[in-house]
Amino acid sequence: MMPYIIARLGVYREQMTHLQPSFSAGFHESVTKLRKVLARNEVVLLTKVEIRDFKVLKSCLDVTLQRALVQALRPILRAAPLFSPDTPYGRRMSVRMTSAGQYGWFSDKAGYRYATHHPSGVAWPDIPAVVLDIWTQATGLERQPDSCLINYYGEGARMALHQDKDEADFSWPVVSVSLGDDGLFRIGNQTRGGKTESIWLSSGDVVVMGGPARLTYHGVDRIRFGSSRLLPKGGRINLTLRVVS
Repeated sequence: MMPYIIARLGVYREQMTHLQPSFSAGFHESVTKLRKVLARNEVVLLTKVEIRDFKVLKSCLDVTLQRALVQALRPILRAAPLFSPDTPYGRRMSVRMTSAGQYGWFSDKAGYRYATHHPSGVAWPDIPAVVLDIWTQATGLERQPDSCLINYYGEGARMALHQDKDEADFSWPVVSVSLGDDGLFRIGNQTRGGKTESIWLSSGDVVVMGGPARLTYHGVDRIRFGSSRLLPKGGRINLTLRVVS
């Protein structure tokens, strides 16, 4: 059973010349357990993988819930459309983004920061309840996030290795939700450089970054465009829930 799980999850050690399935220490496949899917009464088989203290909950969200999330995002995208920010170095990011909640993440030549309004001037829409439920179930915390960054990866989009460090208190975890096409998630170290490890994230996967993982460098090397039918035009949506203030 265990070799099947490892192969199906597609866990890889990135420093190899050709990506190969890895069975080495540092990939801690936990026991398979039954978990409730958010507010529903159904139970599903959930596999939890830990890589460098990143908790990856594979197939955490069923297809019905994934579709409900996409529907909940549509009014947000209409009110606060996706935009492509510039980095402080003057380069346009390949990922398009918007936000929900009290704060939205923003970047331009002045630097990386949180803002209370969309570039158009409108306030960020509220975070949908179905998204907040995922945070509560994944973290067990009463404190709710005040920011939900919505990243859209089209064909060829990527996200370089980075730290999430624009928040006031790093003791709160970060929760990431994958929807749509598969994305190759790379995990580095708490400083730049060194060996990295990667795992393919699929639609419905949830990642919790807390403790030592909170300030670990991470990014998305590429997506497998067209690997999912969840989004009509393809691509990957990543929701990142954070406590900012």
